[in-house]
Amino acid sequence: MALHLIRHGETAWSRARRHTGCTDVVLTLAGEQQAREVGRRLAGVPIVAVWTSPALRARRTAELAALGPDPRVLDALREFDYGQYEGLTTQAIRDQRPGWALWRDGCAGGESPVEVLARAGRALAAIRAESPAGDVAIVSHGHFLRALAVAYLGLPIAAAAGFVVDVASITILGEEHGFPAVRLWNLSEASVPDGRPAPSDRSR
Repeated sequence: MALHLIRHGETAWSRARRHTGCTDVVLTLAGEQQAREVGRRLAGVPIVAVWTSPALRARRTAELAALGPDPRVLDALREFDYGQYEGLTTQAIRDQRPGWALWRDGCAGGESPVEVLARAGRALAAIRAESPAGDVAIVSHGHFLRALAVAYLGLPIAAAAGFVVDVASITILGEEHGFPAVRLWNLSEASVPDGRPAPSDRSR
């Protein structure tokens, strides 16, 4: 089974870098176009199942990407519960709590990193148990997809700090010689503007 992790398209809050957990913001027009582009990039991939977070921004991304089967909503794919930090930027949180780091400290009144990792494990178990063999698409959120990836790889949750997931990005998790592996990470307009592999630059 290959897992195609897709972050939803742009919202007004993601553009402003505000932590967006339970607030049900919608895609911007640019975000809707990004969702369609995800579908174009995955055209020809035989997706056998599509799973999505219950959030409107994720469900709309799955709809516009039109990856194949009707998306199934899985509550465990929702974003990190930011508690008292909902709607705040990282800098605004650090103004209140100097040195704060999400993957170490979690969120006051919300989830801890360990709780999110456990939820990611449950999501993976449900998807594996209920999906047919083949390529599966998972449409979710930036921080949760990072937790999902480290759960899949068997890494501690602190490792999620080293993974970046842009809006409308595609990440592929699979196997190499029977071991969990990253096959593609964070393909997006931000990482590669025209969707083609970036040329290597050995001067840096």
